[in-house]
Amino acid sequence: MRYMMIVKSTPETEAGAMPTEDELKAMGDYNEELVKSGVLLAGEGLHPSSEGFRTEIATGGGRTVVDGPFTEAKELIAGFWLLQVRSREEALEWAKRCPEPVEVRRVFEAEDFDMSEEEAAREAKLRDEVREAGGIA
Repeated sequence: MRYMMIVKSTPETEAGAMPTEDELKAMGDYNEELVKSGVLLAGEGLHPSSEGFRTEIATGGGRTVVDGPFTEAKELIAGFWLLQVRSREEALEWAKRCPEPVEVRRVFEAEDFDMSEEEAAREAKLRDEVREAGGIA
């Protein structure tokens, strides 16, 4: 099972404040534990929304682009970890050890969907291509 642990933005992270030396050490220690245990698939911090953009579907079906910053920092994501664990309980244990408060969400797997054999084979092929390219699938 894959779970994403999400760190929410704060007014400080949205202002571009960088972590303190102590915060970086705590995060580095935690990341090291995740790597040594073999559960970490990915983990990254994100730049403030002022450096981002959103796409929206316009009337008539076209796309529009809206540049950041975006309001409601508490609803934005400042960073994440993607974990491969055996159970919800294991994900919960990792979340409890995290130096930051996190929201944890299970990632959908292909088997969670009612797909035709053809669509399942297509999905498997795409995941294999991503892995071969060095990505996570």
